[in-house]
Amino acid sequence: MPVIAFFEPRIPQNTGNAIRLSAVTGAPLHLIEPLGFDLSEPKLKRAGLDYHDLANVTLHADLEAALTAWGPAARVFAFTTQATERYSDITYQPDDVLLFGPEPTGLPDDVLAHPGITAQVRIPMLPQRRSLNLTSSASIAIYEAWRQAGFPDGE
Repeated sequence: MPVIAFFEPRIPQNTGNAIRLSAVTGAPLHLIEPLGFDLSEPKLKRAGLDYHDLANVTLHADLEAALTAWGPAARVFAFTTQATERYSDITYQPDDVLLFGPEPTGLPDDVLAHPGITAQVRIPMLPQRRSLNLTSSASIAIYEAWRQAGFPDGE
């Protein structure tokens, strides 16, 4: 199952919801510091409900540490409204990484241009709309990857 990665997330409730997403899909959730909250924050725990123990969450000190952990074989897809390629045009592989930026700004230009990024992809939206919620975007993408794999272990 591909990895869901949040680069410098800022809103604890979104990360709590992503923990739930990780638990129900089996997709590992990787958080890249700095975080805009403390992992013990009540809002994070409340949004994640009782799924924290069922999720696979990894914390990385920075993008370089995350890329090293994922290894050179991992394809890293950076989700951005600026991309032309759609997320649904990718044939996902188990070692792929789906990288999402912080809620207020998205991925910064230096991350989008990083040589460790395989491709930039987007989720289609109506014109003049800024963006989707972070965990909503991750849900759309990971469910497409899971669908392509035939929903192994899913009911």
